[in-house]
Amino acid sequence: MTAFWQVSTTTGNREVATRIATELVDRKLAACVQISGPIESAYRWQGKVERAEEWLCTAKTTEGHFAAIEQLVADLHPYDVPELIATPIVGGSEAYLAWLAGELGDGSKGDS
Repeated sequence: MTAFWQVSTTTGNREVATRIATELVDRKLAACVQISGPIESAYRWQGKVERAEEWLCTAKTTEGHFAAIEQLVADLHPYDVPELIATPIVGGSEAYLAWLAGELGDGSKGDS
């Protein structure tokens, strides 16, 4: 059975979020990417507490696509250390998971 994942990253503006989402779907690295925002983030960076308005991309994908997603985000993202978090999807409707599988292939190559 395919291991489905939800992968998230944040960006400092909507245009970068849209570009990442579009590239992930166009390259079949994600079946769907939701863009949420703006959101407010608080974090420590270089010894200081920072606050920023950001946009959240949430991609539905497979475990096998993660390395390619990591490379694409590194190539397109302006942050020095972009957030990239993968969470296994432990359940879902049978019809939705079948749709994901159909859109992504087996995920073993990252270029289905």
